[in-house]
Amino acid sequence: MRYLYVVYCILLFVVFFLILFPFFLLFGLFGAWGRKAVWQIIRAWSYVWFFLIGMPAKRIYKQRPDKKKNYIVVANHASYIDTPLIFRTIPFFVRPLAKKELAKIPLFGLLYKQMAVLVDRSDTSSKTKSIHLLRRTLQREGSIFIFPEGTFNETEDPLRSFYDGAFRLALRTGTNILPVIFPDTVKRWHYSSLWKWSPGVNRAVFLPEVSVEGLDISDLQALKKRVFDAMWAALVEYK
Repeated sequence: MRYLYVVYCILLFVVFFLILFPFFLLFGLFGAWGRKAVWQIIRAWSYVWFFLIGMPAKRIYKQRPDKKKNYIVVANHASYIDTPLIFRTIPFFVRPLAKKELAKIPLFGLLYKQMAVLVDRSDTSSKTKSIHLLRRTLQREGSIFIFPEGTFNETEDPLRSFYDGAFRLALRTGTNILPVIFPDTVKRWHYSSLWKWSPGVNRAVFLPEVSVEGLDISDLQALKKRVFDAMWAALVEYK
């Protein structure tokens, strides 16, 4: 039954994607406005898809974010389900930071190029360009979304160590950080196998925003540790 369930989930995803793909291409011609339109389409798609595959999402607020503010949203990363859950649970537009390799996926890569800021971590010029695009997004479009662990957490710990990028950007742009945890996604689709899908609830827990007011680049490590500790404690609590 698990194999049938996984095939069902993937087929639904592909069918929805192919139906909506012409709209992605059309709105992709309109820059920032088009990205926000595509965001709304994907958001509607995610509501339907998660419902049909038996993975209802639930938001839990330790503190409600202000939708009128721009944030650097950071979350833990342990499953491929994390990415579609961004669109289902984050209640305002965010532009994700993603690996450049994802743009090579047929068809789906075109959508990633449009919605995400792509980065090649092995290329210094690519990282510099991505930082410029992230700054421009914060100034002109809205919030951004970053997995500070950089890749899946395949350890037994709640989190793996964070990269500095999200926190350096927060300090240089004066943008508050909004920590979010996804405590259930690793149980919904375990990173170790294509076939380890299981229906069930996907919680998104919104922690209090972390202000960077009065901080400078010398506070980077302290800021990173503060966010790391808050997310670690929340993952322990909700697991």
